[in-house]
Amino acid sequence: MYIKQVGLMNQAPTLKVKSRLSSFNQLSRIHPFMILFAEQKNMKESVIEIDGGTSLPLFSLNTLIIGSGAAALNAASNLHKMGKEDIAVVTDEWGGGTSNNAGSDKQTYYKLSLSGDLPDSSLEMAKDLFKGGSMHGDIALCEAQNSAQAFFHLVSLGVPFPHDRYGKYAGYKTDHDPRGRATSAGPLTSHLMFECLAKDIKSRGIKVFDMHEVIGLLTEAKDNEKHVIGAIALDKNNLDSSNYGFVVFNAVNVILATGGPGGIYKASVYPESQLGSSGLAFEIGAIANNLTESQYGLASVKFRWNLSGTYQQVIPRYVSADREGRGEREFLNDYFPDMGKLATAIFLKGYQWPFDPRKVANYGSSLIDILVYQETVKKERRVFLDFTRNPSGGGVLEDFTFDQLNEEAHTYLEKSGALLSTPIDRLRKMNEPAIDLYKRHGIDISKDYLEIAVCAQHNNGGLKGDIWWESNIKHLFPVGEVNGTHGVYRQGGAALNSGQVGSMRAALYISERYNDDPRDGKSFMNSANAQIKKKFEFVQRIIDPRIEEDSFIRSTRSEIQERMSACCAHIRELERVRKAITEAWRLYSRLKKEMKVTSPQALPAAFKNLDLCLTHALYLEASREYLEKGGKSRGSYLVLDSEGEKPCKELGEEWKFCLNERDAFVDKKILEVYLNEKLEVEKQWVDIRPIPQEETWFENVWSEYRKGNIIK
Repeated sequence: MYIKQVGLMNQAPTLKVKSRLSSFNQLSRIHPFMILFAEQKNMKESVIEIDGGTSLPLFSLNTLIIGSGAAALNAASNLHKMGKEDIAVVTDEWGGGTSNNAGSDKQTYYKLSLSGDLPDSSLEMAKDLFKGGSMHGDIALCEAQNSAQAFFHLVSLGVPFPHDRYGKYAGYKTDHDPRGRATSAGPLTSHLMFECLAKDIKSRGIKVFDMHEVIGLLTEAKDNEKHVIGAIALDKNNLDSSNYGFVVFNAVNVILATGGPGGIYKASVYPESQLGSSGLAFEIGAIANNLTESQYGLASVKFRWNLSGTYQQVIPRYVSADREGRGEREFLNDYFPDMGKLATAIFLKGYQWPFDPRKVANYGSSLIDILVYQETVKKERRVFLDFTRNPSGGGVLEDFTFDQLNEEAHTYLEKSGALLSTPIDRLRKMNEPAIDLYKRHGIDISKDYLEIAVCAQHNNGGLKGDIWWESNIKHLFPVGEVNGTHGVYRQGGAALNSGQVGSMRAALYISERYNDDPRDGKSFMNSANAQIKKKFEFVQRIIDPRIEEDSFIRSTRSEIQERMSACCAHIRELERVRKAITEAWRLYSRLKKEMKVTSPQALPAAFKNLDLCLTHALYLEASREYLEKGGKSRGSYLVLDSEGEKPCKELGEEWKFCLNERDAFVDKKILEVYLNEKLEVEKQWVDIRPIPQEETWFENVWSEYRKGNIIK
């Protein structure tokens, strides 16, 4: 065996060594600084035929990674580093997801504290993650314990997280964070993560199938369990061929890293290219959990961007106008008792950006979200931020001055040297890149108003996974935002950490336990042929050149998004949700029976609509179950309740609500939702697993590690 010593020798190995990966595992346990380079088999390409003699390309490999965001690329990077070369990434648009296209004024990455004088440990971090609610304790411990390793992997790839001259990685406090664990590489942290991971993927020569829309996962039953065995995709550059661009993957494992279902909302800050593919997993019976939990907040709408942090801390003016931009008024003045409370609420909106029903009372920061929603949805007006002028009282309140702010807000601006005359001056002082970012997208907020809305931003729920991020569907690993590990009140930046930790652990499990070669083509087709044929026949049926246009495609997408933003976003009501469910399933049935497209070019959009329609139906089902079990306002949504109380006396009676009572049933359980074999919706409430309290006596852990009992 030829061995390269990491950190001690830089030369590449000159010979290939035939060895089973188990030998690598045994050797690495004896000497953790050594890596064995074992000969690997690369992905195989062949051709299969389905009924009628249609030929389809078949790619056989160990692991197929669906998606091209930071979680997907991290999975590929770690798998390759662990010795798996027969892997590939398949994506509908390289770099089209949230990681590469989203951010905020200072996008946060959450991890274990690595500087400062506050004591910290993985257990303390796990406790804080767990406190957010509806998060399993063992998952919280995994995300905490592996956060430093995942973080330093990014550092090693070149993500420029700031540190001082001693190498201390400075931290700050983020949402629901007591210890200053947050860090940031600036407004584009996740974009920089994507860039560095993409460079690593390229250097490793990992195959990428770009412009490939995955339209189905292939499964088989084995030992009374369902296993994923591959996937079907449409090559979008080959749709006009006789096989409509069908590509089939025969894979031992599938890592699903397609992000949150941004496409189900009309009011959304998700990048327009980030639609999600959760329906792929729902269709085959994957269990979802916490689908009720998403995050909503104020964002710009022409260029989709979160308006958190310094965008609010500089205290811009909130203005509404009619649809044509006439009748401008500072609408917040009608609901706040004085300018001090109003301006302080705007400032705190920077710290407390996600809408939170706990922060509505006493003229809190989340009252602003309700008022923006009332203007934009109820009154059908448009709302803007104006950074050129300070808030004015308009004859109702006093005009803004700094001495009206509470001590926290005043001290922050003073220490930042930002007690300047206008919001744009203050923003230029504290965060000029936040101004430049909009300029790069054709919006000059130093001169122009910025149109805003309350938008869906992140899904805290998603597909269920265990501590290795494996679904109830064996060999299927949902990682990143598509995995519902995040609970109700997650810390800002915890999602980025979760995506890196989860994809790293999935890669480790696959390399240790699921590292088999793919089955031969004949065996694969015995299990997959009927499923492939069904998809192919569906395509043949829906293509109809006689129809004039694909308006049904556009209207379907619009219907889904309007329904979700109206009924299942940050404002919810049981009767509206019940009605929406009936409409959602009716639409899904119509799509499966009646959908037609003019040409193969519309096939990706047609399949995406089916995916989004099934997804939004299950999200609505989860919301109804939560509400019918007595669930009240929590997280980032408000449940209207005539038995509750008004947020403030200036609002109408229709805005009454209340929070969950202490020890409410819905807070002690996690809701799981899935489709059974008959495609019927199943719902179950499961106990929240506590944080494990296992022995960590070194000699015993070392013994179990050497025996290979850690990864089960």
